Amino acid sequence: MARGKKTTPEQVVNMLRQIEVALANGKTTPLACKEAGITEQTYYRWRKEYGGLQVDQARRLKELEQENAKLKRLVSELSLEKLVLKDIASGNF
Repeated sequence: MARGKKTTPEQVVNMLRQIEVALANGKTTPLACKEAGITEQTYYRWRKEYGGLQVDQARRLKELEQENAKLKRLVSELSLEKLVLKDIASGNF
């Protein structure tokens, strides 16, 4: 993988499976990661986040994370607007 290139959840799950197969066939983790084109650190991070998920579950997880981030931003913007309106209404501007 090229540095900075975004991988899809499907690609991550497939790569994790590929590495697990290599490990089951007796390869070391560093060698299996190198063959997959990722670092060990990336492998362990992905395994922690996606380990045990099916491709469709990984895709849904990412969609929910994006939706959650969007909703958090929306709540913070609305909270700020509420504070501004409250200050204006009480004459503290």
